[in-house]
Amino acid sequence: MQSTQAGGSAEHNYINLRLPAHDCLLQWDFEKDGHKLKARVEGHWTLNSSLPIQRAVVAERGLAFLPEDMAQKEMANRGLVRVLEDWCRPFPGYHLYYPNRREHSSVLAVVVETLRYRH
Repeated sequence: MQSTQAGGSAEHNYINLRLPAHDCLLQWDFEKDGHKLKARVEGHWTLNSSLPIQRAVVAERGLAFLPEDMAQKEMANRGLVRVLEDWCRPFPGYHLYYPNRREHSSVLAVVVETLRYRH
């Protein structure tokens, strides 16, 4: 996603997400017409959580690879715009895996039902 105030492409700064569990940077995955592209970008900022990255993009600090649901509100307010839309695959949603048992805890049942009907 990109701030609406950003300049030309040569002026863009990229904001990376460090995956602490893997001690590496998240690759930006794109796909268009069956062609897949994995990009590693360099930028001035590397953060370890998506929420600070979202805030940095809104504050016009650069471009970032964010889940669409994190950017929807700002896109609706015209604070962010999507770039490379034709290269972004639709996200099918989150998945939750848990043991298939007839009796599971009431806490797990509440979590499953909450997530099932969230969107």
